[in-house]
Amino acid sequence: MSDSKLPPTPSRKDYTEDPLYRVQAEGNAKPIFHREDPIELFGEWMADARHLEPNDANAMSLATVDNLGHPDVRIVLLKSFDQTGFVFYSNGQSVKGEQLSHNPVGALCFHWKSLRRQVRIRGSIAPVSDREADSYFASRARGSQIGAIASDQSRPLSSREFFEQRLKEVEALYKDRPVSRPSHWGGWRVTPESIEFWRDRPFRLHDRLVFKKSDNAWAKERLFP
Repeated sequence: MSDSKLPPTPSRKDYTEDPLYRVQAEGNAKPIFHREDPIELFGEWMADARHLEPNDANAMSLATVDNLGHPDVRIVLLKSFDQTGFVFYSNGQSVKGEQLSHNPVGALCFHWKSLRRQVRIRGSIAPVSDREADSYFASRARGSQIGAIASDQSRPLSSREFFEQRLKEVEALYKDRPVSRPSHWGGWRVTPESIEFWRDRPFRLHDRLVFKKSDNAWAKERLFP
């Protein structure tokens, strides 16, 4: 059964005439799996995405689990990464914050459509230090700082007008002085246990490479598409 509202399944012509696929077929594509360290490889892929993605190259899906074992997913922004993990920030009283306080594990997924690449990350999640959270909060635009205080994230909102009135009240409260980070707002670090790199190839014959950590060392292996 087909649905005319959905994109059609690619034809052989679509695959053979696509410029990106032609580069791959001709052997002129940039090597993408040459690193032995997944964090370094991720850094290269993120740099490529910053050049080609139209906006928010650091956007990622964050999956968490509630107390009943039901999954939840939403888009958040990656704000830093290094060998210790991947960091994002949000309201600790939000649904994601409450879920992470009970089940401190999760998964991330980056999908860069312009590159036809994907990265999936799984691991444990823990709050960043107050110092890190303070430093990042201070770097945010003032309007974003005000919003972090005015918003009871994930809670019911009676009207947009009510929220805009609260924004004005918080703006007045902090008039002519710096906005302090609220105690319920902070960051989390995803410490990866596995990182999978995926590259789209013609006819769904994709490239997949997964890194898994064991005894503080990374081991990698290819997967069938």
